[in-house]
Amino acid sequence: MKDTQATHPVDEVLPLRQLLSYGLQHVLVMYAGAIAVPLILGSALGLTSQQMVLLINANLLTSGIATLIQTIGVWKFGARLPLIQGCSFIAIAPMIMIGKQYGIDHVFGAVIASGAATIAIAPIFSRLLRLFPPVVIGSLITIIGVSLMPAAAIWLGGGNPGDASFGAAYNLLLGLATVVITLVVYARFTGFIANLSVLIGLIAGTALAAAFGLTHFDDVGRAAWFELSPPFAFGPPSFALTPILVMTLAMLVIMAETTGNVLAIGTIIGRPSSQRTLGDAFRADGLSTVLGGVFNSFPYNAFTQNTGLIALSNVKSRYVVAAAGAIMVLMGLFPKLGALIACVPRPVLGGCAIVMFGMTTVAGIQELTRVRFDGTRNAIVVAVSVSVGVLPMSFPALFEHVHGPLKLVLDSGIFLGAITAITLNLLLNRHQHAPHAESSGLPIAEAETP
Repeated sequence: MKDTQATHPVDEVLPLRQLLSYGLQHVLVMYAGAIAVPLILGSALGLTSQQMVLLINANLLTSGIATLIQTIGVWKFGARLPLIQGCSFIAIAPMIMIGKQYGIDHVFGAVIASGAATIAIAPIFSRLLRLFPPVVIGSLITIIGVSLMPAAAIWLGGGNPGDASFGAAYNLLLGLATVVITLVVYARFTGFIANLSVLIGLIAGTALAAAFGLTHFDDVGRAAWFELSPPFAFGPPSFALTPILVMTLAMLVIMAETTGNVLAIGTIIGRPSSQRTLGDAFRADGLSTVLGGVFNSFPYNAFTQNTGLIALSNVKSRYVVAAAGAIMVLMGLFPKLGALIACVPRPVLGGCAIVMFGMTTVAGIQELTRVRFDGTRNAIVVAVSVSVGVLPMSFPALFEHVHGPLKLVLDSGIFLGAITAITLNLLLNRHQHAPHAESSGLPIAEAETP
């Protein structure tokens, strides 16, 4: 008998025009974050401008490959979900420390070794899925959305809080105009055009900025047509125990954030993540991190910024994000393309981010509405975990006197919120896990062997 079961939206292959346009929308959203890690690390380690360009091109190339691995999947590598990959900000502090004390060759050696360690421990870490009932997932998604808002505010102000023009009226007005354009397109149109509201907002905002002389395209002319980042461009990697241990600890925090991102995406697209999905996602992170170390790049995980775009556009196909990965590969090989996309002003990104990041928060709130609060202790679990989770972003100086490995943990609001929610749920709801899960209204993902 012929199988007539409909294809799940996440597995739907859209027409080429839609794949490219929706994929480009994802790239424009994440581009600023994608190049931030090599810029920060290169500046901290005193690299030359030429070396910084090499790091950026390598990062874009490897981000694209990592995204293809995570979305398309190869054997047991890849969650096969719409997860766009980029360099993790969690790894910046340990990489700077390793680079200053040991040299950049040890940075790439530690990245390679920690990626291999991630692949090895992925099956163990994936078994923690049972610790994430709906009350924990809803809290975690809410924390993710709220924690992104400082990034939107920084972009809205101009991108650099230390700049004299940061927060100037023209930056704020440009961001506001982008918000209005995005909302008008989303509200007045339907289907394909409405789903492109963020892309249209970004293009219109950039055009508006160019008309008033707030952005220019000089860098496009100066960029090379083709440039390939060779493996081990900074020399053979070096391996030492302390840098490897520090970077592996960072990868554990990254895996916790990946858990939150995978669960968030699974909730938004209507396909709850299983133990196998998590294991495959972790292995993809590990493999991408190994490739990153080989090709002069860094640890990878799913970019949270794009979660809100999926919720806003309602385009759930993983092949759209795979198209974004292919575009990033081209950007890494053809710097002119990357330079063109870099012309999008930060206030324009900030305007779109307000809408998208807010949608991530709404997804968390919607998940929490399915949780039973009457007669349970779920309210206190949500209250404390969300409060703890937003501490690092609400006042970053709170933990400035903490150093070493503990600093990695305390700087990650997602990690703190997850640990708090899991712990409180285990302590306060020990005998009520199953009823709460059933009350969420979501199908319970079976634990599969990774």
